[in-house]
Amino acid sequence: MIELKNLTVRIEDKMILKDVNLHIAHGETIALFGPNGSGKTSLLKTIIGIPAYRVESGRIFFDGADITELTMDERAKLGIGIAFQRPPAVRGVKLKTMLRICMEKRGIFNEDKINEFAHKLNLHNCLDRDINLGFSGGEIKRSELLQLLAQNPKFIMFDEPDSGVDLVSIHLVGKVINELLEKEKLASKRTKAGLIITHAGYILDYVNADRGCIMLNGTIICSGNPRDLLEDIRTKGYEECVRCLK
Repeated sequence: MIELKNLTVRIEDKMILKDVNLHIAHGETIALFGPNGSGKTSLLKTIIGIPAYRVESGRIFFDGADITELTMDERAKLGIGIAFQRPPAVRGVKLKTMLRICMEKRGIFNEDKINEFAHKLNLHNCLDRDINLGFSGGEIKRSELLQLLAQNPKFIMFDEPDSGVDLVSIHLVGKVINELLEKEKLASKRTKAGLIITHAGYILDYVNADRGCIMLNGTIICSGNPRDLLEDIRTKGYEECVRCLK
C-alpha cells in the first residue's frame, strides 16, 4: 500500500530523513521505534504531505501511484489519515461539525452514526466543544481517533497513541485502532494498513503489530519481530543499535 524509496527530506537547511526505504503491505501494521529526534514524526508528516517537509530525493508511492508531489488534501482524499501526537486546538469549529464534514464527504452522514462513534470513545460530552480546546490528554487522543472513524482512511498513521493516556483511555484507544485497521478480519481479508510510532510499546499490548522497524539518525536501520525489537531496546537501549551498525 505504501512504499518509500530512498526518501531524503529537509526542513529549511536541515536534513531530517536520509535514504528511507520502507514498504507496508495491505493489511499490515508496522510499529516504528526510535529515540527522540530520530525522525519518526518527521516521517509521518512527510507521508501526509505537510509542506515544510521538503522531499529532496526519493519517491512516495501509495497504492502504486507516485504521490510525492501531491498536496496534503489530495493525499487525504486518496485515503491517507493521521492521528497527531500533539494536534492543535481549533477555535470556532465544533467537534461535531468536523465529524459531519468528514462523513458528508463519504456520503454517509447521519446524526446517529456520529453519536455511535462518540459513545464508542466516551466523547459524547465533547461533541459541542471546539476541537481539542481544553481537552485532557486522553480526550485529545480519542478525539483524533473519532475523526479517523469519520474519515475511514485506508492507510492510517498513529503518532504515539499510548503517550499521556491513562489505562482506561489506552484500552479505548487500542480497541478503536483495532477497528480502524480491521484487526477482527483475517489478515488476507484486510484492506487497511497502519504505521504506529511508540516509545514505551504499551499500545502493543492492545494492538498486534506484524512487523517492527527501528529508526536512527533519520533512516530506518532494521526491521523484525516488534516484540523482540522492543525487548532489545528495553534491555540494551538504542546504543546497541549503534554498535550493531558498526
